[in-house]
Amino acid sequence: MNAVSSSPIRRSLFAASVTAGALGFLLLANPSYAQSIPTANALANSPLPVKVRSITEDKSIRPFHINVPDEALADLRRRIAATRWPDKETVKDESQGIRLAEMQALVHYWGSGYNWRNIEAKLNALPEFVTTIDDVDIQFIRVRSREPNALPLILTHGWPGSPLELLKVIGPLTDPVAYGGRAQDAFDVVIPAIPGYGFSGKPIDLGWNPDRVARAWDVLMKRLGYTRYVSQGGDHGSVISDALARQAPPGLLGIHLTMPATIPPNLVKGINSGDPAPTGLTAPELRAYNVLSTFFGRNAAYGAMMVTRPQTVGYALTDSPSGLAAWTYEKIAEWTDSDGHPERVIGRDEILDDITLYWLTNTGASSSRFYWENNNNNFSAAAQKTNQIKVPVAITVFPHEIYRAPESWSRQAYPSLCYFHEVAKGGHFAAWEQPEIFSAEMRAAFRSLR
Repeated sequence: MNAVSSSPIRRSLFAASVTAGALGFLLLANPSYAQSIPTANALANSPLPVKVRSITEDKSIRPFHINVPDEALADLRRRIAATRWPDKETVKDESQGIRLAEMQALVHYWGSGYNWRNIEAKLNALPEFVTTIDDVDIQFIRVRSREPNALPLILTHGWPGSPLELLKVIGPLTDPVAYGGRAQDAFDVVIPAIPGYGFSGKPIDLGWNPDRVARAWDVLMKRLGYTRYVSQGGDHGSVISDALARQAPPGLLGIHLTMPATIPPNLVKGINSGDPAPTGLTAPELRAYNVLSTFFGRNAAYGAMMVTRPQTVGYALTDSPSGLAAWTYEKIAEWTDSDGHPERVIGRDEILDDITLYWLTNTGASSSRFYWENNNNNFSAAAQKTNQIKVPVAITVFPHEIYRAPESWSRQAYPSLCYFHEVAKGGHFAAWEQPEIFSAEMRAAFRSLR
């Protein structure tokens, strides 16, 4: 199947013949259904379902169609209108967090000017599918190139992003000629949603950590018929790609990272403790040390909350649109190469597409649990066991990533490093911010692996 289903069913997320997951949106629109569904308590508060464990897993690949009920959008607008705002910050910068006036402007537009149906139509124009792996529904986009020798590429998002952050690179990657590239650099693109994110299912058992997701990604690519492929990721996607590379399943040709784990073992404790940098570091290493020390000391509280108390923070993210927006927007503003104004490089509607996706799928808590399952230092080479990776590794350093990985640390951390390049623009959300640069990096990084 290589096209979006044209099913006339419009009242549920996807047809009952496609998956039992449709019950989630059916419950939202028709609460009376709950009386006849054994898992109603688990489903009733979420537009997206909790997967019921099956005896025999359905390994089919089913078309997927999004149609959020009008009632869900109306409820969101009502909640936005009823926002109870905190008092104004007592500083003139963002040192206490996103400023009140900025959040009020964003949320006001969200409730009165933003239209979810635009991104919904854009997604439904793409080939969307769902398949069940390890008892969890994995929703994904798959776009095939017209070029006969296209290299299969699986792209993995992170937090607070989603598959939406990767949409702008689908065209350049699958049809490079139309974007100034060469036909021989084409990719088939697969973009899954991590379990607990977006339209994928929410795990009900423990253990959905990066290793398990990586194994699921290999199953997905093999199920799609690919015998050879490459993997790319940023944020969680980098950690998952690292795990996939450690596992080195047959057919994995290499990985590309935008947030590599390169901190040398002897520097982890000092960075985490905020100790002064040791002597002997080069200029790029000293910059990375100081930036990471500031990050862990001043800017990583969000991660500590999700690593230790994802359920607790989930209540706020699930019940308050403005709370979800602030929690998400702060990191988008901080981590983009935009001087704190992400609309300059992404666009206000695109940011709200991402935030609204989290809201409508009720994934504030489930996405946070991935931090709890990971519970690891994503920047530490030792924690990520990068020295165990034998497949080729490519790294692109974007200047406003959480930290700029020094080449010296990268080569020490990844003995199989085959490509390293620093680019001039872009931040943590590389494909979202700079799709042309990102696409060019994919072509260059994987050219030798074709």
